Amino acid sequence: METVGILSTGVYLPNKRMTSVEISEQAGIPLKVVEQKMGIKEKPIPDEDDHTVEMGIRAAKEAIDRAGIDPKEIDLVMYIGEEHKEYPLWTAGIKLQHEVGAENAWAFDTALRCGTTVMGLKVAKDMMLADPSIHTVLLAGGYRNVDFINYKNPRTRFMYNLGAGGGAIILKKGNPENHLLESHFITDGAFSEDVYVTTGGTKNPITKETLEAGLYQLDVIDPVGMKERLEEKSMKNFITCIEKALEKSGYQKKDIGYIAMLHMKKSAHLYVLDQLGVSHDKSIYLEDYGHIGQIDQILSIQLAEQQGKLKKGDIVVLVSAGIGYAWGANIVKWGN
Repeated sequence: METVGILSTGVYLPNKRMTSVEISEQAGIPLKVVEQKMGIKEKPIPDEDDHTVEMGIRAAKEAIDRAGIDPKEIDLVMYIGEEHKEYPLWTAGIKLQHEVGAENAWAFDTALRCGTTVMGLKVAKDMMLADPSIHTVLLAGGYRNVDFINYKNPRTRFMYNLGAGGGAIILKKGNPENHLLESHFITDGAFSEDVYVTTGGTKNPITKETLEAGLYQLDVIDPVGMKERLEEKSMKNFITCIEKALEKSGYQKKDIGYIAMLHMKKSAHLYVLDQLGVSHDKSIYLEDYGHIGQIDQILSIQLAEQQGKLKKGDIVVLVSAGIGYAWGANIVKWGN
């Protein structure tokens, strides 16, 4: 059976940082809450030239260099970054393709909010196995939804961890290492209108009044109701996606060697590991990075590589959750 493997990853992080002290001061909440409950010590935020797609391009160039390939070998470019980017109504993947020199590829954009990387890996793998002309795929994008956070709005408190950065993954058909195995996803549309930017779409166009009122920022329409409904499902769906993806791949929870998890509050991170029976040292808590959306899993893998946490034969889980709500997991057999 033909296989698809991860050839390389790339990450770009802005130099500019926002510290836990700054979040505490701006939000008017105790520093202890920011650092211990929210789990943020600092996070990268965009500087003047850190635009969304540009950060994805920088990460993609790093991934190409690490892979040691000619960008002309790339057959497909998938943009996995956010829709908040340099321009609205713009296909970012085509810009990415051009800037990295993937002149023999074609490109498109895909989105599932913070679940985009995990979802994109499944889409890419399925396309590669179904289409004999697709051998090498670049998935890349950037994220800076921190632009939409108002630290004076307590309804969005769980999103104070949002940061900025770019990430990229290159997949290759027949790659002898880092095989991408199976995936599992759950989406629940009951939450689809709980969190969004309230102005700028067809329902509530941008006006002078909506801008002055700050309605261009993220908001939570019913924070109490959403929390009650989400608490019943979120952790359960995290675990289910991981268990189902493992089962489809022929493995069990006891086989997990590393979990690349999105940044969330520390108690939730540890809860997932404990429910799976996974040692806490088999994951990296991103307290020095915050939540960079769908870039978190790429960042976690790269940090794990640097810290020697990934060994040949390890079963690696990439797990995500995205506003909407969407949960997903991929399984990767690391090494050869």
